[in-house]
Amino acid sequence: MAASGPLPVTQDLSTLHAKLQGLLRFLTEALSISSAHTVDFYTESVWEQVVDLPPETVLAALRSAAEAEAQPSEARLQVEAESGSDITDFPKIFCETSQKLVSVEAFALAAKYYSVQNLGICTPFEQLLVALRGNQKQRTGENVKPDEFMNLKKSHEVQAMSELIGSAADYCGIKQIIDLGSGKGYLSSFLSLKYGLKVYGIDSSNTNTHGAEERNRKLKKHWKVYRRRSKLDVNGLALQMTKERKVQDEIKFKADIEGVCNSSTANQEKMSTSDFLQDFSGSVISNIRKQMENLHVYSHREENLCFENAFSLRDLLPINAIEPTSSSHIPKRKMSEGNKERRKMTSKSNESNIYSPLTSFITADSELHDIIKDLEDCFMVGLHTCGDLAPNTLRIFTSKSEIKGVCSVGCCYHLLSEEFENPHKAAECTQEKWGFPMCHYLKEERWCCGRNARMSACLALERVAVGQGLPTESLFYRAVLQDIIKDCYGITKCDRHVGKIYSKSSSFLDYVRKSLKKLGLDESKLPERIIMDYYEKYKPRMNELEAFNMLKVVLAPCIETLILLDRLCYLKEQDDIAWSALVKLFDPVKSPRCYAIIALKKQQ
Repeated sequence: MAASGPLPVTQDLSTLHAKLQGLLRFLTEALSISSAHTVDFYTESVWEQVVDLPPETVLAALRSAAEAEAQPSEARLQVEAESGSDITDFPKIFCETSQKLVSVEAFALAAKYYSVQNLGICTPFEQLLVALRGNQKQRTGENVKPDEFMNLKKSHEVQAMSELIGSAADYCGIKQIIDLGSGKGYLSSFLSLKYGLKVYGIDSSNTNTHGAEERNRKLKKHWKVYRRRSKLDVNGLALQMTKERKVQDEIKFKADIEGVCNSSTANQEKMSTSDFLQDFSGSVISNIRKQMENLHVYSHREENLCFENAFSLRDLLPINAIEPTSSSHIPKRKMSEGNKERRKMTSKSNESNIYSPLTSFITADSELHDIIKDLEDCFMVGLHTCGDLAPNTLRIFTSKSEIKGVCSVGCCYHLLSEEFENPHKAAECTQEKWGFPMCHYLKEERWCCGRNARMSACLALERVAVGQGLPTESLFYRAVLQDIIKDCYGITKCDRHVGKIYSKSSSFLDYVRKSLKKLGLDESKLPERIIMDYYEKYKPRMNELEAFNMLKVVLAPCIETLILLDRLCYLKEQDDIAWSALVKLFDPVKSPRCYAIIALKKQQ
C-alpha cells in the first residue's frame, strides 16, 4: 500500500440531502420541459402548454445567458446569494396557476445553479490523485501511445481513468481489477499494460468479447513493432553510453598517470624502482581495477537493459497475446545467475499481469465466484457502463466483501429502469432492484424522471454552448411528419422508429416519402401538394421548436445531477463505505459523460 495522505473531505449525507431537496423543488416545475417529446411537439401543442412567452423572447434570453457564461459564473452566483436574491423563488420562474415558464433568465440561472459543478459536490481529480499517491511519484509506465490503438476520445478516457484506478489500486494494495461492460477491452488492456494489474473484463456480448480477442491479435502485431523499436533504441543507447564511458575512462586513466608522473619528476633520481612502483600501485592501480570492474558491471547492465526491455511490454497485452521468448535469444555464456533469477521473476509477474476477456450478463445479484474462479480482493470499474449496469456495479460493490473499491462512469441514462415510472406495471413486475432511484431519500419521495427526461440528460448540456442548440431541421421534419401520420392515417402512437432518414433525404418531400415507406404506410395516398401544405403550415413555427430544444439543453445538466446525486447518496448510506465521492474525470469537450462515482470500503 502506498504511503498516502488522507483522502479529500467530501460532503456528508445530510448536506447532500439538502442539495437534493432544492434540486427536486426546481425539477418539480421544470420537468414538464424535459418530459415533453419533440416528436409530439405540434400534435400535442407542447409550446402552448409549457411556455407562456413568444419563442423570439426565449431565444434572445437564452443567447444572452450564453454570452454571460463567458463571465465568472461562480462569482455572479455568489453575488446573487449574498444580495438576498432567492434563486429558488419559483413563482418568478413558473406561473403559480398555469405552471408555464414565465422567466427565461431565472430559469437559466436556476439550471446553472443546480448543475454538478456549481453545487460543489465534485472532488477535484488532481487533488484526489495527490492524496492517493502520497509521496510516490507518478508511474510513467511504458512508452506506449494509446491513440495508436484507439481514437482520441477513447484514448483520453482510458488514460485518465486508468491513472485514477492505478493510483487507487496502489492505495488499497490491490492487484486484481474487474472491468464491467469492458467492450473491446481498451481500459482493461491499458490497466494491464501500464499498471501491471491482473484484469478481468466482463461483457454481456459475445461480439464484444470476440472483438477484444481480435484486438489482442492486432496488439500482438504492435507488440512486435514495439519490441523491435525498443531493442533498437535501448541497444543504441547502451552502445552510445558504453562508448562515452570508455572515452571518459581513458581520459581519467591518462590524467591519473600524468598526475603521478608530474608529481614525482622532481624526486625521480632519488626514488628507487620499488619506491616508484609502490607509489604507482597505491595511487593508480587500485583506481584502474575499480574502473575495469565498473566496465565489467556496465557490460552486464547493458546486457540486462536489453534483456529486461525485451520483456517489459508484456504487461500491456492480454493473455496469449505474446509468445514467450526462449532463452536461445540470449547467449547462455552472457546470461548471469542474476539475469536467470530476474527472468524467473518476470515470468511469474507476467502470469499475473494479464487481461482476460469474459462473457457474462451481469445483474445486481450476479455471483462473481461463478465467473472468476480465482477471485480475490479487487477493485471494480466500469467505463461508460450502459443503463442499469452502472447502478448494478455500485450494488455489487456494496454486497461483495472481496470488492474493496469501485470507480464507475455511467451513460445511456434513457435505458435506466425506473421503479415509479409505471406504478401499475411495477406492481406486476418481479424486478426488485431498479436503476433509479437507488437512495432511500428518493425512494421515499417516489421520485420519477421519465424516459424523455432521462433521454434529455444525455444531451450533455452544461458542456454545450447554449447558442448551438440541436439540429433543429431534422427534429422539425420529424415533428411535422408525426402530424401528417396522425391526420392522414389516424395513428397517434407508433412503436416503429423512423431512424436516420433525414441524412439520406434530399428534401422534406423525400423525407416524408421514405419515412412512410419505412413505417409500412401507403405513401401513394398522399399527393405532393398535401405533404407540402403541412410543411408550409408549420414552417413559420419552426422557431418554437428551436427555442424549446434550447430550453431542454439548458435543463439537461440538472437531470444528470439528480441521477448522480442519487448514486452518491446511496453509497453514503452504506455503513461499510469509508469514503465516496463524485469526480469530474474527463474533459467534457472530449467526453461529455465525464463524471465518475468512486468509493473505498473500510479496512477490515
